[in-house]
Amino acid sequence: MDILSDTLAALRTGRPSVVRTDAQAPWGVRFQPIAGAGFHVVVEGHCVLLPVGGDPLALGPGDVVFLRRGTDHAICDAVTSEPVAFEPDRVDTSSPIGRFAVEGDGARSVLVCGAYHLDVDRPHPLLGDLPEVIHLPAGPGRHPALRSAVDQLCAEMHRPQPGSDSVVTTLVDLLLLYILRSWYAELPGEQTQGWAAALNDPSIAPALKAIHDDPAHPWTVESLGSRAGLSRAAFARRFTTVVGEPPLSYLTTWRMAVAARMLRETADPLSTVAENAGYTSEFAFAKAFKRHYGAPPGAYRRERRTVSAALSVPG
Repeated sequence: MDILSDTLAALRTGRPSVVRTDAQAPWGVRFQPIAGAGFHVVVEGHCVLLPVGGDPLALGPGDVVFLRRGTDHAICDAVTSEPVAFEPDRVDTSSPIGRFAVEGDGARSVLVCGAYHLDVDRPHPLLGDLPEVIHLPAGPGRHPALRSAVDQLCAEMHRPQPGSDSVVTTLVDLLLLYILRSWYAELPGEQTQGWAAALNDPSIAPALKAIHDDPAHPWTVESLGSRAGLSRAAFARRFTTVVGEPPLSYLTTWRMAVAARMLRETADPLSTVAENAGYTSEFAFAKAFKRHYGAPPGAYRRERRTVSAALSVPG
């Protein structure tokens, strides 16, 4: 698996949810904070995104907006409209698809509003390097892969068929990848830094791939540097500059992300989780995990499974 896909898979804490929102002016919708990230696609009409502490952002048909921290925000037909709480109905109790409507007498707008439930206890550099709001305006020839995923998602939600739950979940996951790809592609070269730069850096990307492919390996700065074709000192400096933390610090970050995912998604004993995270001692692993996440592995597993069950369907 490539580094970006691998990272997103490890950060997910539950199935994404998506809601078709139909509204007629005057209308406004207030979205509560979520543990993860949110997105909106304007299918029809015009509206305004009102992020907390940020400037209003005008949105038109085909626009995609991504909020990396899932903070509370509102979307309205006009800044003067009073928002109502976003409380969608589920298609059924096990479906990730929801419906929401705001009645009015004016112009109609249709949006697809989604949520990605992600591990925000210790944010990965992938999320930390993103702006609070990513706006990808529609335009002829822009982001064709993203447009295709949006069109398929809208069609599936407009007319659900057998298997739509699985199709929609897959399309929403693809949408996140295409949003990130599109944003990375539009960054001017001089502004490309952090995780966006690391993914394509000829020296750093091979070392990151080695860490992701085998996090349990006893990596050293020297052995990672050899993957990059750099000396120990030169590699450490470059990795720290590009990624934002030293190589062995990132190795620990990734090992803990791998362990957290295993705790959430498997019933494997702690000894197996520890081994997969590169620890020969279950005690040493538990100590490192608690230092990283603020809770022992067993307590984290119980808490996150409860939360994941609650987030597995739209609210």
